[in-house]
Parts: sequence; structure tokens; C-alpha cells
Amino acid sequence: MIESITLSGVASYTGPAETLNDLSQINFVYGSNGSGKTTISRVVADQAGHPTCTIGWKGGAPLQAMVYNRDFVERNFNQSTELKGVFTLGENQTETLIKIKTAKTAFDELNNTIQSLTNTLQGDDGTSGKKGELSELENALKEKCWAQKKKYDTRLQGAFEGYRNNKESFKGKILQELKSNTSAIVPLGELEKKCASVFGTTPTTEQALPVIDTSRLIAHEANPILNKRVIGKEDVDIAAMIRKLGNSDWVRQGRSYFNINEDVCPFCQQSTDEAFAKSLEDYFDETFIANSKAIDDLASNYKTDTERLQQQIGGIMAAPSRFLDIDKLKSEKELLDSKIIINIQRLAEKKKEANQIVELEPLGNVIDEIKSLTDATSAEISVHNAMVNNLAQERQSLTSQVWKFVLEELKAELGDYQKKTEAIKKAVSSLEEKTAASNARMAQIETEIRALEKQTTSVQPTIDAINTLLRSFGFNGFSLAKAAKGTSYKLVRADGSDAKNTLSEGERTFVTFLYFYHLLKGSDSESGMTTDRIVIIDDPVSSLDSDILFIVGSLIKGLFDEVRSDAGHIKQIFVLTHNVYFHKEVTFNQKRTGKAMNEETFWVVRKSDLVSKVEQHDSNPIKTSYELLWAEVRRHDKSKLTIQNTLRRILENYFKILGGVDPDELCTMFEGKEKLICKSLFSWVNDGSHFAHDDLYITIDDATVDIYLKVFRAIFDKAGHLSHYKMMMGDAYADEAEAQVEMATQ
Repeated sequence: MIESITLSGVASYTGPAETLNDLSQINFVYGSNGSGKTTISRVVADQAGHPTCTIGWKGGAPLQAMVYNRDFVERNFNQSTELKGVFTLGENQTETLIKIKTAKTAFDELNNTIQSLTNTLQGDDGTSGKKGELSELENALKEKCWAQKKKYDTRLQGAFEGYRNNKESFKGKILQELKSNTSAIVPLGELEKKCASVFGTTPTTEQALPVIDTSRLIAHEANPILNKRVIGKEDVDIAAMIRKLGNSDWVRQGRSYFNINEDVCPFCQQSTDEAFAKSLEDYFDETFIANSKAIDDLASNYKTDTERLQQQIGGIMAAPSRFLDIDKLKSEKELLDSKIIINIQRLAEKKKEANQIVELEPLGNVIDEIKSLTDATSAEISVHNAMVNNLAQERQSLTSQVWKFVLEELKAELGDYQKKTEAIKKAVSSLEEKTAASNARMAQIETEIRALEKQTTSVQPTIDAINTLLRSFGFNGFSLAKAAKGTSYKLVRADGSDAKNTLSEGERTFVTFLYFYHLLKGSDSESGMTTDRIVIIDDPVSSLDSDILFIVGSLIKGLFDEVRSDAGHIKQIFVLTHNVYFHKEVTFNQKRTGKAMNEETFWVVRKSDLVSKVEQHDSNPIKTSYELLWAEVRRHDKSKLTIQNTLRRILENYFKILGGVDPDELCTMFEGKEKLICKSLFSWVNDGSHFAHDDLYITIDDATVDIYLKVFRAIFDKAGHLSHYKMMMGDAYADEAEAQVEMATQ
């Protein structure tokens, strides 16, 4: 059975999708010609040909759709010289019929089983059941995965490239990585740092830092000359005085001036003898001179080595690597510089007073700190350069590490998801296997039924039944007969001549409907007459007389009884019509107390601004044709295309046909434009109200519609029939009066 029909992007259904839902066993659809009824029947007849529309079948199991509409008439009557034979089961082969019935019962039971399995699998709406549970799990995981993406996207987005703009693809990548990712778990901070380097601006190699060798500089600190008192020869007569005064450096400096000054003391300008010169020579012997030179060399080498070290560090600081802690290096260099200054001063003092013991400030600790900084930086530069030289592999490796990090973050959620989905998928698999087995068995039983049906089918019962109906309703000029090949029909006159091309429109309509009606009881092939089906009947009474209209309605109502009792193979029926009288006839049910009964629904199809819309009603919306016209006037969304015709038909029915009022007398009560509108309405009525919707005199727009409605009401008022207008407008009259008061106060 069809539970819903959604119409979109087809014919006049060009607005938002229109849906007939909560459909029941018997469904009535009323709509004027051209409103969009036939489109509904065509969509059901050929769903594959209308991909923008959808049909919701109960349990997801489509039934055979048998549709009577203009297309059926054209296909079976106008385009073919013969009608296909309607095969029905014979009644004289009891044993075969029992076998068919037994097989059909088994077939129906399997069909019910499949519907039950399908309901468990996907629910009544096709989106719940086990598959719905699975979908909910998938959606929940998708949101959890996406939350991780948003949490780390700013910092790790390079690794998410290609999956950042779609929740479903991001979740899919997570599940893919869950199966195959074997990377080690790396801390977030390290991942962020790597991502900034690897996925940022395409990196370039970094220049290596110079190697700092301070072994020679550090060795100066242990030079033995620092701890050695350098003095002259002790047994020289002036040694005691020099030692007492502690001025050996002063004397040594003055000695060079003494030699130049020809043995005259450079300090007191007194002449000296050879003995004094000899004493000076002996005091400052070769040992003293060697030690003094050692001090001078140490001071010179120390300064050279420290300057070289300072230049190296300065060069590193002048163009610092981005991996270097420059602030810490500056701090350590300042400490180093201060110690070097102290040590150079101490060496200067040692040169001046060679007999002093000097200890240099050790540079080892500060140099170790500096080397630690530069070595760490060099190591990072080395890693970075290796990465640059192998960027593609590095990006791949880092991407894998990032996904592994996200997997670890989602470890609990993924574990829960896997556990639950495994159980549901197992249940789904079991249900699908059972459904497949039932379908296979159904196909087997269906084949058996078709074979049995071929043993006991005939086209003759349909000929007899249709001819009986034709004669009973006075159609004696033609009848149905078996064609030459025996499996199709032809229409013949009493003398045997072909009657098809000489039938009136009413005769053609009636015989075509009778053919369709009997086709519902059988099949146009030797099998298939026991197949469950749904029926669509679209405007079957065109050009029929009232008595024939009545019998068509009676035949259709007989189908309703079959559907209600589930006595045959018709499981659902739709009746679509524009004929008010036929609608009232076919919908009549004395058991209905007002509201629609449980097994029926009522629908109205309207076209407004060239767009079709469907409306469901909780009771039969069609009372009389006259009431239906007033219902159109009461609507808020009146059709600009049809409102003129609606107003004119009301005036025709009430004033001209029932009241016998002269339209010209009514129009004399108006002046100016209103008189012109009044004349246009009644003039059109006089011409006849069953032609096309001609827009006489005035082009229709919203303002024009308001003017027509105003004149329409005024006609009743001026004719003294305002009470009838009030009665027919009902609540809409009160709304109309309120709107007029509101306009008057503005």
C-alpha cells in the first residue's frame, strides 16, 4: 500500500514539494480540470519516469499499480485496433483453484514476513529500525570526530588537509586510520611544533652553526706560570733590596733605560760602577727572562683565544637560528665577557708583578652552557635539514602521527562505537539474509502460481460480463467479441462490422472503463491475475450521462467494499475527479457521521499562480457545486486566474437561473468603473460560463481582484440579498468587515 506521494519538479508542481501523506485504503482527490490531478496518477503509473518525485510504500514493498487515466485510454483504445484480452480464472477446475489459493496464502504470509522484517530493519518510515539505530550511531560518532577536528584544527590543520570541510569524510578518515595506523603516539606540543614547520610555508635548509672549540682557551687556566713567583737571582747583592721593596718589575723595566743611559741610573741620574751593572745582569738571569716571556705569551694567547671565541658567539647572535634560544645565549655571553675582562686584568697584573700568584676565573661552566645551547640548536638544525631534504616522507609521517593522536583522544568513543555497530550490523545481516530467503521463496511460489493460472485462464468470461453490462444500460448498437487470434477483443456492430471508430465519446468512455474494471479482476496475460495491486481511477465519467455516471460510481463503490473486506487482490484505491456530482456520488457513505472514516482520506488539488498544491481535509470538502464556488471566494489565497469565472458562475446560478433577475437592472445601480465591472461579469454570463477564463476589459492583478470582490459584494447588497452573501461567506464575512474598519481608521 502507498503511504505517501511526494510531488516535486513535475508538470505544474514547480513550487515547494507537495506531499499526500498518511494515505489510507480509500483516497479521494478532488480538483478542477488542469489543477494537477492527472500528474498524480502518472507519477504512480511510472515512478521511474519521474525521478524528482517519491512514493512511500508500506514496508518498502511496491505493489502492482493499475491506473485508469487519459494515458490508459489512449494506449488501450485509441492507439490499438484491438483490446488485449482480459484473462480470468475459470471456475470449473476446482483442484487447480485450490492449489492457487493455497499457494497465494503462502505467498501472502511470506509477504507479511518480509514486511515485518523490513519494518524491523528500517521502520515504518524507512529511516528507523536497526538501520536507524546504525545511522544514529554513525551520526553521533561523526559529531564527536568533528568536535576533535574543531578542537585541533588551528594547530594541526595541515595534517587534516582534504578532510577539513566535510564531517562525513572526516569520520571516514578516522575509521580508516583506526584499521591501519601503527604510528607512535607523539605529545601534542611536539606535533604542533612539527606542523608549524612541516605544513607551514615550504621550509628551506638552515645554516649550520660553527663548531666552538674552547679546549685551548680552557687549558690556559691551568698554565703553571700563573702559580709561579718569577723573581731574580737570590744571591746577588741587590736581591735583598728588590725583594724588600717588591719592585722587581719596576727595576726590570728601568734596566732597559739603564743600558741605554750608559750606566747612569735612569731614576736618580747617578753614575754607577761596573759592580752594580754586574749585579743587575746577574739578578735578571736567563731563567727570569724565560719566565717573564711565558707570562707575556700567556697574556697574549689568552686575549687572542678569547677574542676568537667572542667573535664566534657574536656571529651566531648576529644571525640567530630560529631554533636558538637567543635570550639565554645573550645572558651567557654577558657572563662570559665579564669573566674574560677579569682574567685579562689579572694577567696584566701578573705581567706587571711577575712574582705574584694569579688564579684565573674559570670559564668552563659558562662555556659548557653556551656549547649546550649551540649543540642543541645544531641538533635541531640537523633534524630540520633532514626533514627539508625528505619533506614528502616527513609530511606523511607527521600526518600519520597526528591521526594517531586523534585516535587516542577518541579511544573510548571508538571502542563504544565498534562494540555497538558490530552488534547492530550482525542483526542487520541476519534480517537481510532472512528477507532474501523469503524473497527467493516468494519468487518460487509466484512462478508456481503463474503456471497454475495458465492451466485455468480464459478471456471469454470478460466478454460475457462486459456485454451483459452494455445491454443492461441500453448500449445495444455494439458489443465486445473475441478477435481472430483468440487472446484479444474487438468492438463489433450487430452485423459483425467493426464498431470502434464509430462510437460516440460517451460510448467509448464507458466501454473503456468497463474494460479497465474487468482488468482489475484479471490480467492482460495468462498469469498475474492473483497479484496484489493498488488502483488509481482518474476522471472516469467524462462525457457520460447521469445514469451511466451512477453505474460507474456503483461499480467503483463495489471496489471499495472489496478493499475494506480485504476479500480480493485490490489493497488500495484512489479516485480523482473534477466532477462535483460524481464526487458526491462516489464518496457517499451513510455510515460517515462527518469526519473522514479510518479507511479513507480526502484531498483537494488547487492551482494558484500556475503552481499546483494539495490540501488534506478531515472531512469531505465537497458539498454542492454552488457551495464549492463560494468556498473559493472565502479562501485567502484566491487564484487570480479563476476568480473571475468563479464570481460569474455564482451570479449565473443565483440571479439568472434561480432568481430570474435581469442583469441590466442590477448594473444600472452602479456608476463609472464599478458599472463597467458589473457589466463585464453579467455580459460574460450571458455569453456562457463554460468557456476559457477570458480576462474581459481589465487585466488581472491583486488590486483588480479586490475591485471585482468589492463589486461582487455590492451586487448582492444593492439587489437586497446581502443576507445571502453573509450566510455563504460565513466567518470570512466577519474578517472582511474587520479589514474594512481597519482601512477606514488609517
